[in-house]
Amino acid sequence: MTTHATVLVADDDRGIRTVLAQALGRAGYEVRTTGNAATLWRWVSDGEGDLVITDVVMPDESGLDLLPRIKKIRPDLRIIVMSAQNTLLTAVKATQRGAFEYLPKPFDLKELVAVVQRALSAPRAAPEAAAAPEEEEPLPLIGRSPAMQEIYRTLARLMGTDLTVMINGESGTGKELVARALHDYGKRRNGAFVAINMAAIPRELIESELFGHEKGAFTGATQRYPGRFEQAEGGTLFLDEIGDMPPEAQTRLLRVLQEGEYTTVGGRTPIRANVRIVAATHRDLTQLIRQGLFREDLYYRLNVVPIRLPPLRERAEDIPELIRHFLNLAAAEGLPPKTIDAQAMERLKRHRWPGNVRELENLVRRLAALYSQEVLGIDVVETELAGGIGAGDGGGMIEGEGLSATVERHLRDYFGSHGDSLPSPGVYDRVLREVEKPLITLTLEATRGNQIKAAQVLGLNRNTLRKKIRDLDIAVTRGGLK
Repeated sequence: MTTHATVLVADDDRGIRTVLAQALGRAGYEVRTTGNAATLWRWVSDGEGDLVITDVVMPDESGLDLLPRIKKIRPDLRIIVMSAQNTLLTAVKATQRGAFEYLPKPFDLKELVAVVQRALSAPRAAPEAAAAPEEEEPLPLIGRSPAMQEIYRTLARLMGTDLTVMINGESGTGKELVARALHDYGKRRNGAFVAINMAAIPRELIESELFGHEKGAFTGATQRYPGRFEQAEGGTLFLDEIGDMPPEAQTRLLRVLQEGEYTTVGGRTPIRANVRIVAATHRDLTQLIRQGLFREDLYYRLNVVPIRLPPLRERAEDIPELIRHFLNLAAAEGLPPKTIDAQAMERLKRHRWPGNVRELENLVRRLAALYSQEVLGIDVVETELAGGIGAGDGGGMIEGEGLSATVERHLRDYFGSHGDSLPSPGVYDRVLREVEKPLITLTLEATRGNQIKAAQVLGLNRNTLRKKIRDLDIAVTRGGLK
């Protein structure tokens, strides 16, 4: 079959040019290839080609820098960008500068041909794009695994829209980072980003927090309070742990999504809502719907674009890059610069990481702060992992050896560096910090988040347990841990 469409390919890798020419030729396209941006620009300027496939890094000019110039003289020309620089910023810049699609290298040839077919047959009206950031910005998301690449591509497509997004993922996977990326790189970036965690607010106060209240609306309402919707006007409202929203608040949120307006608690005049909604949860909302705990109509209003964040164990290849990132952050904050040797890095890649990226970041910060070695080895890593949750293959257990190792390490550090002199106090608190949080966390897991039962098991007063949960930043929902 001959399509009579001509595809212009620019890539400095001869092998990639050959493979693309063969694949597109078999699909019926005429193909012209070049290894530099100057030739591509000359072809485009002369009106040649029906579609462009360009690499980002070329010897004479970046493909990303060429995009705006091409779109200026030929706004209807479809451009597919491919790159081995597989970061969120690359995907966002490609989309914001006019690319029809972004494909990370290595790519699947069948997928590329399908994208070419879709690009050539799609309507020519270009979607509204957000203004691209001119300066290099710190990357909000880290990782080059296939799972993260798909997330980057999805986020890049969403930047110029106001579509409602539902982010699902385990605790510690970075749901708020994704929500912030949608805001910071989107067309509402000049507005406010406002976050509210449904699990952290008493049920009776959620409506007031979301929609605000008028003076005298209830006992204690001594003045008017602007709710999170009003605070996020013109920006983005991030509704974290949406599965914990009580039914009455769900009903009011549904009205906002349907009608685009709301009223404050105690108010009568409807207020127009100009916000983008991004929701997140670690819970299975479809199961909550079956249990009658979440409105099905609200679910479909929120779940316009679903994004699933993979747990860290499903993208272990990203762990080295994440570790280097967190070590650099620690060094920038004044902690001694550190590196991790290859054996220790492999051990960290095999760990289960029940706390996901948040757990990894906390461990890296401990390694940077507590150990004097410039290069951290397997012994240090094993010591830290032995005292945590999910150590070994079983996971979810604190083994006796792990606790003993933690205590022994601190005692050796404590007495070994002081000789016969009286050391300064602190061993108890140091050991307690590493033992108390996982102990409480595991007990809450075993009791499915029931704090009364957990307090009985631990032999603590319920109020004491609540204070420890708050002080240790242990996130708990009614169905268990986050």
